[in-house]
Amino acid sequence: MTLTTTRISPDWPCQVKTPGSYDWERSAAKWLRELVPARYASYPVLLRHPVLLARHATIQVQQEIRVARTALQTARADLPRLGLPESVIEHTIKLYAAEVMQLQHIARSVRAVTEALAEHAAAAAR
Repeated sequence: MTLTTTRISPDWPCQVKTPGSYDWERSAAKWLRELVPARYASYPVLLRHPVLLARHATIQVQQEIRVARTALQTARADLPRLGLPESVIEHTIKLYAAEVMQLQHIARSVRAVTEALAEHAAAAAR
């Protein structure tokens, strides 16, 4: 069991153990699987290579950010046509704005985990 005193990013997800600690890669893979559609999370190549799973999670979260931004940017014009009251529209806009912020935080966390997994894979290949 290798323990590490490596300083981790403030964006490091609390669900993932510290890099170098016992079973940290498994905790990283488990967390990453929660970020991708279930069908991707079951592909053997992504399960065997967590850094590939991290790459897919990065792409997935980037797409979700684009969707949330589009929803936010178009809400004021589109939602009134659906007959929604102004209070619901305002609440929805706040929801989309909060979602963009949350997804940006997740993206930073995925980046931190991806970097740690890539460093670990490179060290193992030496």
